[in-house]
Parts: sequence; C-alpha cells; structure tokens
Amino acid sequence: MCGITGIAWTAREKNISPRILRRMTDVLSHRGPDDSGGYHSDMPGKSFLLNDQNTGADFELASDVGAALGHRRLSIIDLGTGHQPLSNEDGSIWIAFNGEIYNYQELRKELIQQGHQFKTESDTEVIVHLYEEQGAACVERLRGMFAFAIWDERHQRLFLARDRIGQKPLFYRETANSLSFASELKSLLQLPDASRTVDPHAIDLFLAYQYVPHPWSILKGYQKLPPAHRAIYEQGKLTVERYWKPPYENPASNLQFPFKTPQQWSDALRETLTESVKIRMRSDVPLGAFLSGGIDSTIIAGLMQSMSDRPVHTFSIGFPVKQFDERSYAREAAKMLGTDHHEYVVEPEALEMLPRLAWHYDEPFADSSAIPTMYLSQVTRQEVTVSLSGDGGDELFAGYDRYRAVALSQWFDRLPTMMRKMMTASIWQKLPASVEQKSFRRRVKRFLAGLAVPPERRYLKWVGIFDTERRHEMYAPEFREQLNTFDADQFLLDAYQLCPDRDFVTRTTATDVQTYLPCDILTKVDIASMAHSLECRSPFLDHRVAELAAAMPLNLKMHKGRGKQILTDTFSDLLPESIQTRKKMGFGVPLNHWFRNELKPLLFDVLMSQRARDRQIFNPAAVEQLISEHLNLQWDHSARLWSLLVLEMWFQTFLDPAEIPDHFPETVLT
Repeated sequence: MCGITGIAWTAREKNISPRILRRMTDVLSHRGPDDSGGYHSDMPGKSFLLNDQNTGADFELASDVGAALGHRRLSIIDLGTGHQPLSNEDGSIWIAFNGEIYNYQELRKELIQQGHQFKTESDTEVIVHLYEEQGAACVERLRGMFAFAIWDERHQRLFLARDRIGQKPLFYRETANSLSFASELKSLLQLPDASRTVDPHAIDLFLAYQYVPHPWSILKGYQKLPPAHRAIYEQGKLTVERYWKPPYENPASNLQFPFKTPQQWSDALRETLTESVKIRMRSDVPLGAFLSGGIDSTIIAGLMQSMSDRPVHTFSIGFPVKQFDERSYAREAAKMLGTDHHEYVVEPEALEMLPRLAWHYDEPFADSSAIPTMYLSQVTRQEVTVSLSGDGGDELFAGYDRYRAVALSQWFDRLPTMMRKMMTASIWQKLPASVEQKSFRRRVKRFLAGLAVPPERRYLKWVGIFDTERRHEMYAPEFREQLNTFDADQFLLDAYQLCPDRDFVTRTTATDVQTYLPCDILTKVDIASMAHSLECRSPFLDHRVAELAAAMPLNLKMHKGRGKQILTDTFSDLLPESIQTRKKMGFGVPLNHWFRNELKPLLFDVLMSQRARDRQIFNPAAVEQLISEHLNLQWDHSARLWSLLVLEMWFQTFLDPAEIPDHFPETVLT
C-alpha cells in the first residue's frame, strides 16, 4: 500500500521542481511511512530519494514535455528492493504504484519466459514489464486492487489505471498543457496553480448520497478516475475509457458460468472465494483479519484459519452502547474458528474525530461509520500491517435489509391502479410514529412515501440522506440558482442502465456495486486504514468472485426475504448458528444520542455560526428547523445534521485556512 502523485506536462511552464514534488508526496506520508522516492524526466538518473539533500537545490527544468512521479511506500512485498518509482531495464518506462497484484508470481514467470529481466521481487515490476508487452491492455491481466501511473518516455505518454471495483483511489486534474494525479486530493492542492473553487453540483450530490461520487470532486476542475477505467494523456489530450464491468447480463446468455443446480453454484463459490483468500495471504509482514461477528467477516476469517498453521490474529471493537456493540458475536466466531482474537472497547469521541475525518477524507464524507473504522484500523495496526475484511459481501450477495423493501415494492407495482393510489395517499404520512428512524412505523411510512415515484428514484429516496425536495428547501435561493437543472439522481439512474435485463432486485444490487460500494464503503475503508498505514484486503472483491456473484440467480442469494442465503449454506461449517440467523446490525455510532447531548453545542456553534451563514449555501431558518425538530424529539435528523456538520468542517479545514496544513496529528486510544 502506498501513496502516489505526479504530473505530466506538454509546456515548460507546467514543469515542476523537486521541491514541489516533495510537497505533493510528503502530504501522503501516512499512506507510506517506510520510504519515499521521486522521478523527474529532466533529472540525470531520473529517480531519486525525496529528502532534504536531494531537493534542497533544483536542477534546470528544461523539457517542454515530460513527467514527474512521487511515491510514498508502505512495505508489504519485497521489503528490501521494492523502492519506487521503478523502471524497466532501459529506464524508458517508469511507474508509481499503489495497491497489491495478487497474481504477480504467475505473471512474473510468464514474463521471464518472454525474456524480461527482473531486478526486484515486487509485484510493481510485473506491471512495468506487462505494460511493455501489452500496453494499456495490461490492466486486464491484473488481479488485485490498484491505482497506478506509468510514464512512457518513448511515446511521451502518461497512463493511469484504477482497479475494477474501486478499492484504490485516484484523483486527477487536467489543465491547459498538464495532467496531475494523486491518491488523495490534498496532494494536488500542493501545486502552485491549484485552484480551490467549490463545485455546487458536488455539494448537491454529497447531500443526496453522503459522498461525492465519481467522476466528480468537491472542487471544480478535479475529478476521480472511476473504477474499472484507464486513462491516457498524450500530446496534451486525455482519453478515458472503461475496461471492465461485472457480467450482470441475463444468466442464460452467460457462457462463463454454465451452472444448472444450486450445488454447482455453491461449489463454484466455495472454490473461487477460497482461492481469493489464499492469494491474499501472500505477505512479507504480519497479517490478520477484521472480525465483526457478521457472516462476511466470519467466513473470511474462517477460510484464513483453515489455511494457516497458527492462529490467525482477528480484531474487533465494541462500544458501551449495547445496540452498537457486536463483540459477543465476534467472540463466539473467534472461539469456534480458533483465532487469536483481539477485542477493544472504545468510547468514540466525535469532537476529536471531526477534524481528523475532514483532513483525511479530503472531501465531505458523511458515513458516520468512518469513526469506528478509524478506531478499528488504529488498534489493528498495533499488531499487524495487513488485514483482510469482508467488504463487498452485502452488495454482491443481496445482504442489506433494503433489498427486501425493493423486492416488496415489485409486488406493489403489480397491484391495480386504485390500490396503489390508496397505499401512496398522503394521509398515511400524517399518522404518528416513533421519532426513531428504524422503528417499524417509521419504516412503513418511509416505504409508502417512496412507492409514489418510479422504482429507480424510489430506491434513492429510501437510501439517500436529503431527497431532492428537502435539499432544495434547504438551499439559499442564490445557491439553488447555480444548480440550474442539475439532477443528482442521474448518477444512480445511469448505474441502473448498466444492468437493464435482470430482475429489479438484482439490478439494484448491481447499482450498489458500481456506486455505493466504491464511493462509500471502499472510500471509507481505504482512507481510515491508510490513515494508520494499514493495508486492507477484501477477498469478496476479487473480480472473479464479483463476476460469479453477478451471474448468479437471485433466488440463490435471497430466500424468503433473507439475503446472502448461498453464503450461509455454502460456508455453514465456518459460521456459528447464532451468526447464521442474526439480524444485520451495521457498524455505526450513536449520532442520535450525541446530537441531543455532547454534540448539541456544536450544532449551534458550527452550523449556525456566522462563518457558515456567510457561505450562502443554506437557508439559516431551514437549518435551524432541522436542529429544533431533532432536539425536540419530533424527528431523527441525525444523519442529515451529521452531513451538514461534516460539510462545514470540510470548508473550515480546506478552504478557510490561508495554507493547507501538511499533516494532522494522530491521537492515541486509551
């Protein structure tokens, strides 16, 4: 795991000095504390260590066309010789790589047979030689999580690529005569000409989804390379294209998986996921696993233990609030599997965490489970450098409760028109219900309210934070005018179109795989883990597992309204009975309680401050009404208030200071 950054230019005025490259690289030091390096096409020898001695005096920046690459390294494979940036034999191709290639040993043997000479044992060098052989098509041979940049001196071409599911991030900025890139947005903000103008559309998207989705960025002029995409910058022109998508087409036409019986699907799942875990256990540093006590993490820990000759280190955290504490399930799973279990109890400190979240996530990010993920990463890193996780199981195998609502809504859509009108009548919204968002009556009212709109928009109404009507009521008139006819729903609607021919529940899971999974879950885990220099590997997200799940019929995943049935059946030998039948809890924090107690002053001091009002984004009266309804137990607005708080803290961290800080101090758990 690493941090990468750099720039390619087609005019001399865009050429950057080693000092600037070092600033861009050092701001990523948390992603790679073990080593740093740079490449500059103007420098004799090309590659150099980024330290005070080598960046104290700049050499002549002479080239009209060239590139500079920066790298921070967290050493996982080939600890002794894996320094980056790294080149091919004649120094004509250079790479800065973030990620892990799990099939690198197999590819290495193939490339040696083709005559390539290796100077390291690293997976990084495999990409260089594979690029020599296959050019941009090299990404199609890689199994793993990755974001990388290759500078091809012979063609004066910059090649960027991101893994299929989107486990590793890659931001970029195209300007006249240059293209800059980085693992994190804050690195690009170190460039002298970096602009910091907020994109109103990105704010609208953030409030709809609780994240800024690809390809947008919170700042104008900056973008994210979407998952499963590659980009070529050559002669001042940028070309971006998709190279893979999960095969959600009709199973009858999918010749890759010709299975006829549930047992055949189950056997294929066991074999594919087991092999995925096996190749992710390749490591030259200590390795463990997150264990929440849910189905997905327990399966991964169980498969790891079955392939290990010593107890696997597993990690879980708990909270004093019972409804957010899963430790008993994790403990039971660890006992059954025979792992060396590490359990921690934490009292999340939101006041302490908010500035850290704003700094590390670069963009507004309102999934509050980032807080426990940060804590879990911190305690796990005290014991191991690599941890496997169960991320992806819910999206691939229909595990979320909301998929049951989607299935039920399909029954509604087949009812006569008169019955549909009765069920969606506004009178039902006037009935009393608990303030708790997850209470039965509140869920019923939310379900009925969503039935009045088309299925795709209905789903966003159920899972979104602020729906379109509420957002527009919140905005100040001047800000609303900037949005013009922009439709934030379109990001989700476009994703639905990539899977047009399956049942609607499968189409919804496919949409989550391409939106919620990379933009929320994987962003959360990548940033939280790399903030503590911890590498997270997700066997469910191997593209072979994802392809198998995509082709699988829904009735194998969801049975009698219960998701992940095939996972439970296939891996029942690894799952305690209580975990097989338990209700999904989620990885959350007590926001509702916080905002009525310790965070109550923050709502007024931050959201109602003059500084926040001066941004002229929101109508102050609308914000005050949200706060009042929450504090008076009229409604649980905790997720919405958290989103507004996160947004304002991002403004204060990245836009208000005269200069972006180059680090944020760590805190220590007690």
